[in-house]
Order: sequence, then C-alpha cells, then structure tokens
Amino acid sequence: MAGEGVEMSEEEGAFEAFVCPLTKQVMRDPVTIETGQTFEREAILKWFRECRDNGRRPTCPLTQRELRDTEVSPSVALRSVIHEWRARNEEKDLDRACASLVGGFAGHAGDEEEEESALRALVHVSQICQRSAASKDLVRRRGVLRAVAEMLKSGSRRLRLKSLQVLRVLVEDNDDNKEELGKGDTIRTIIKFLSNEHVQERELAVSLLHELSGHEPTCERIGAVYGAILLLVGMGSSKSESAVAVDKAESTLRNLDRFDANVKQMADNGRLQPLLTRLLRGEPDTRVAMADYLGELALANDDKAAVAEQAGPLLVGMLRTGATPAKEATLKALREISSSEASAKLLLQRAGVLPPLVNDVLFSTGHLPMKLKELAATILANLVASGADFRSIPLDDDEDDDGGGGGRGRRRTLLSEDVVHSQLHLISNTGPAIGCRLLSVLAGLTSSRATVADVVAAVKSSGATISLIQFIEAAHRDIRVESLKLLRNLAPYMGAELADALGGSLSSLLRAISSDGGGVTEEQAAAVGLLGDLPEGDSSLTRQLFDLGAFRALAPKLAELRRGTIRGGNRYVTPLTEGVVKVMYRVTCALEEDAEYVEFAREAGLAPLFVELLHTNGMDTVQLYSAMALEKLSLQSSHLTAIPAPPSPPAGFGCACLGRRPAAAAVPAGVCRVHGGFCSLRETFCLAQADGGKAVERLVACLDHLDGRVVEAALAALSTLVCDGVDAREGVVVLGEADGLRPVVDIMVESRTEALQRRAVWAVERILRVEEIAGEVAADQTVASALVEAYRNGDPRTRQTAERALRHLDRIPNFSAAFQSKRS
Repeated sequence: MAGEGVEMSEEEGAFEAFVCPLTKQVMRDPVTIETGQTFEREAILKWFRECRDNGRRPTCPLTQRELRDTEVSPSVALRSVIHEWRARNEEKDLDRACASLVGGFAGHAGDEEEEESALRALVHVSQICQRSAASKDLVRRRGVLRAVAEMLKSGSRRLRLKSLQVLRVLVEDNDDNKEELGKGDTIRTIIKFLSNEHVQERELAVSLLHELSGHEPTCERIGAVYGAILLLVGMGSSKSESAVAVDKAESTLRNLDRFDANVKQMADNGRLQPLLTRLLRGEPDTRVAMADYLGELALANDDKAAVAEQAGPLLVGMLRTGATPAKEATLKALREISSSEASAKLLLQRAGVLPPLVNDVLFSTGHLPMKLKELAATILANLVASGADFRSIPLDDDEDDDGGGGGRGRRRTLLSEDVVHSQLHLISNTGPAIGCRLLSVLAGLTSSRATVADVVAAVKSSGATISLIQFIEAAHRDIRVESLKLLRNLAPYMGAELADALGGSLSSLLRAISSDGGGVTEEQAAAVGLLGDLPEGDSSLTRQLFDLGAFRALAPKLAELRRGTIRGGNRYVTPLTEGVVKVMYRVTCALEEDAEYVEFAREAGLAPLFVELLHTNGMDTVQLYSAMALEKLSLQSSHLTAIPAPPSPPAGFGCACLGRRPAAAAVPAGVCRVHGGFCSLRETFCLAQADGGKAVERLVACLDHLDGRVVEAALAALSTLVCDGVDAREGVVVLGEADGLRPVVDIMVESRTEALQRRAVWAVERILRVEEIAGEVAADQTVASALVEAYRNGDPRTRQTAERALRHLDRIPNFSAAFQSKRS
C-alpha cells in the first residue's frame, strides 16, 4: 500500500501504469493530457502552473512537447482499476492488523515487542478507516472494535492513548460502531479516564465521549453511568483544564441534556440551566416535572436566588392557574427556593408570590389537599424568615374599595387583623404540620419591632392567648418550640395576660427546662426565655414558681452553666444562660415580700453566684441582670446584718481622694464598716465583705462596659454602698479601695444617656459629701462643667442633686447657712 508517509506493505505490487510519473506514488485521481500521458490530477495541474509562472508554454512532462491546451480528461477506467487494487491491498493490510489485534494481545506493560506490534496495528487500522468509511464496518464485524476497547485497560499508557485515538476514528460518523461501543462496560471505562491524572488521557477520553454522545442511545447510556455527569460538569467548569477539554465537556453535556434523567443529574451537580430551560420553555407536562424535581434538590443559596429571579414569575403563574398536580409541584419548588433570604425577597418583590400563596392555597375554601396547605405554610414561614417588610406587601392584587363610592379601602396585608385571625384559626384547627409552620410565621412577625404591634393586637382581639399557651404542652416538639418562641415575643407587650393564663402550664415549662437530653436544646432555651421575659414584678407568678421549685432547680443549673459543665456545644447555651439569669433575678425582686425568698437566696448562694456571673464576658444580658440582682440583694444588707455593741470612735478618717485610696476608719474586728454589723456576701449579701469574691472590683470593671445598660446596672449596685441607711462615708472608702471613684465621675462627665447621667450625678453627689474628695474635685473643671450641665438641662430631680453637688464644690453659695447665721 502506498500512503502519505506510510511504507507500502501490499502483497500485490503496483503496476507501473498505476504510478504517477511526477509523484512516483500510486494515483488516486488519474487524468490524461493532450499527449495521451496519464498523471495524478493535482500533480499535472501544479506542473502547468509552474510553466506559466516561469514564462513558458505548458509542455508534457514526459515528452517535453508543447501543448495546445491544458485540458485534462479523467481516466475513469484506470481510476476504477486502481481503486480495486487499493481495496484488495487495504483489505489484506486490515486483515493482518485485525489478526494482530484480535489475536489476544494482553497489553501487559514491559513486553515491548508485543506493544510495538500492537501500536503498528492500531496505526494501520486508524489510517485505513480514515481513508475508507466502509472499513469501519469491516473492523466492527471482525471484532477489532471490541479488541481496541479492551486495550483501554492496558497497563501501557501509550497503548491506552492510541486506543482512545483509534476508537474516536472508528466511531466518527458511524452509528453502528457507536452502538457497539456502548455495550458492556466500555463507556464506564472511558468515563474513568476523566478523573485520570494524565492530561492527554483526559482530553482524548472527553473527545471520544463527545463523539459518542451524538448517538442518542449511547448518549443515554453515558448519562446512566454513575458519576459521569458530575465529572463532565467539573471538567466543563474547570479553570485548569485545556480549552479543548472544557469545550468538549460542555458540548457533551449539551448533548446529554436531551434526556430528563440527565437534566436532573446536572441540576443535582450544580448545572441548573438545562432544568431551568425546560421549565421555562417546555410543554406543560415538562414544566410540572421540572418544577417537581426542582423541589427535590438541595440548592446553594446563590442557585436559589438565580432560580427565583429566572423562574419565579413562571412558578407563581403555575400556582395561580395550574391544576392540583401542577400546584403541588410548584409548591415543592417554591419551598426549596424560598429558604434563603435573597431568594425569598425576590419571590416577594418581583414574582408576587404572596397573594396566590395565601389566598389561593393557604386560606382556600376549596377542596385542596391538606398537603398543599402544609407546603404553603412552610413557604410562608420561609418568606417571613427573610426579614422582608410585610407591611408594604399587599395580599390582594388590587386595593379594595371601602364601599364609600370614592376612596380606597385599607389594603390587606399579612398583618391585617382578619389575616392574623385566619392564621390563628388554622393553627387551632389543622394538624401539627400546618400549625407548627404558622406558629413559626407569627413568631417571625413578632420578632420585628415594626410588625409585632399588629400581631399583638390581633391576638388580643381574637382571644387566642389560652389556645397559644396550650401548645406548649403539645406532643410534637416542634410545635412546643414554635409556640414558646411566639409567646416569648409577645411577653414584653402582654406579659400580664400571659402570666395570668399560664397557670397549670408552668409545670410543663419547668419540665421542658429541666429535661436532660445530653445537651442544651432549643426547647429548653425557649422555655426559660419565656419565663425570664414575664414581668418580674408579678408576685403571684413568683410565688407559683417558688412553690413549684423552679428557683431551687434553676440555681444549680445556673452554677453549672457558669462553670461550663453544661456546654452542649451548640448555639442554645447562651440563650439558656440568659434566660436562667433572668428567672433567678425575679427572686431578688421579691426579697421584701417574704422571708422565704431571703432564706432561699442564702441557701442557694445567689449573691456569690451573681458576682461570678459578672465575669461572663461576651454575655451582656447575663452581666446586666447579675448587676441588677446584686443591687436588689445589697439593698437588703442593712436589714440582715447583726448590729454589735457600738464600737469605739475611730481615731481619724483618711482622705478618700480620687487619685488614691482613702484610709479606712477603725472598726471592731468582723464588723462591716459600711453596714455596722456582722456581714457576709452569702448570708447578708454585703458587697463590701472580703468573701465577696471581689464583688466591688467586678462591678467597677463593668463601669467600662460598652453597653450603657450594664454600666447603669453596675453603678446602681455600687450606689447601694453610699445610699441612705448605711455609712456612706465608709462606702466611699470601699469604692476608693476598688479604684471606683474616678470611673463614676467619668460616667457623669461622659453623660452617655439621660438615665445614666441621672444615676451618675446622684452617686457623685454622695461621693462629694466627703470633704477631702470635694476639695480635690473642685480643681477639676470637667466635673464642675458636667454638674452645671446636669443642673441646667436635667429633670427636676437631677437638677436638685446637681445643685447639692455644686454646693459641695462651693460653686453655689449655701444660703440656708447664711440665713441661720443672721438669725443667731
């Protein structure tokens, strides 16, 4: 055989007439010129061009005779003979190559002679089949196609690469060969190459798959191989693959997306566009199928937003007009894509999902399956969780007239009284699935200050408080949790009603809080949060909780939370701690009502515990309520201390100046210098005692807190050391020893809030009663300016306090003393 760059190997030699005199190669398109000589068409035409280019008349290359014209005539008979001769020789070559390949080459790496023979055979097969399409069928019939496919498993990389190349040639433009190659596990073997480390193997494999994917049955088999689409998607989006490989992978995927099963797999692997294209442009049945599958996907948030933007309006249209199966498929899709903030807002603002969702499904009086209402309730909960402003999203497509003939009526929204009433009705009269999701909807609406008032008003007008409270005893945990979250949000606005209605449900709350499930649960955090948010001044509720043993159960739990023995490793530890602190604070608000509460506070060691909790960094609420509790406890110290016989007068009093600690007055051993009796932090709640675990120091540290509420609470607790009924002078000494005088003055100077200014001015006035301090402060212009500001702009009580403080600094004359001296 004579071929381009290939050594002739035909057994039947070529006749001289077959060979072109110019090329010395067997002719493929022989033509005859005027002289009767025969040449290869392209060769003689090139000869004529060269003659003209050299300025000569065309001549015959053999006879050198000038020609009258350059017309050439096809030599049909000779071409036919040459073709037959070539076919005989190619068939013989193919027979030898086939025999070599089908003969059982094992493909073991290391047998170089066999490997070279196989490579030569593969080259011959490839060249023959590229020249003759008919040879591809012969290769298949003789089993060569299957033999080459088996070489894909060879241990030799060279053989694997050449086999991939040859297979692509054999299947190109030959559906029968594609069908044959699609049988068995060959497709799976080719796909494995896509994850190969060798770049060239990956490129050849994806090129072969691209060719195979043009054949519909084989294309379906490719998609059916586990992991094939994932590998192709990864290659198509790769930044490290060659441009050729990426292009072939993309083209293969476009071929594969002819089948719904493949489209679903692509969507599973993050390639959503084929599914969206079918959803947007497909027939009604196709749209329903795609929407149904969309609802089964676990999409990333970016994908949810993309789907909402592209397909949101279409899905809303299907929800409005579709039959029950279409509604169900659509609701499934909306359930999935509404579960992120961005996608939910797109559905609300651009697609207009709310009216059909609520009016046509959730509140529909038709014969819709409850499953659809459950899906609608879930979607609504997702939409509310997005934080959108539902005050501005109407439930009606057009605003209704008010019936007066000219004006527009108030448009209905999700916050309208009748709409909230309808939700409450469904909660009470449907199953747990719908009820739970609608409780979540109301909990979401009441978590926003902008919308809580509307829901509170509707709950009150519906008389649903008792019904909502009953859900905290429901059998389903999710219903209990959602009802607790809703009630907790309502507590700041209707705490008295909730406290009165809780009644027998308190024991259920306590059981939920005390349950030990191996960690802190959301239900525990929600239950204790509700109790903590109920009005602490409700003495009846406090008594009920005390009688039920709530405080005795929670005190050790709070201690364990402080020590870290209850961690749970989840996000509910902090809200549980905050809730328990709030509940325990309730006891300190009732200390004056019953001696039992005082005795309990002693037994439980509440004062030392709250001092410890002051050191809970990162939990502002815990520090706030701990400081507030210490104020309540400290106010009881003067009543609880045991007063001894009057001590001897102190030898002198040290200067309690801002820049140094004042000297303490002499007191009998063991007697509290502030309260004048025998005190301790645990028994009499005295903050000034050595067993206080540095109570004053920790409260002083809180004066530098970023949260003004914590600062105010800490200052209030410290102020109990200088209030009426105690030795305020000694209290100032205690503050000075803890380096607390300057921070108090600084708070007044900063004047962060009106309440904080009022508290700080009061404390500073008490401190300035110590003459030594007043004398030093008099030189500090910033203190005087702050007091003047409070005197000018404060409320009447603050002005009076600031006036007294300014008198201590001699900034205002003491007229009463002057009048007394005149009368004398």
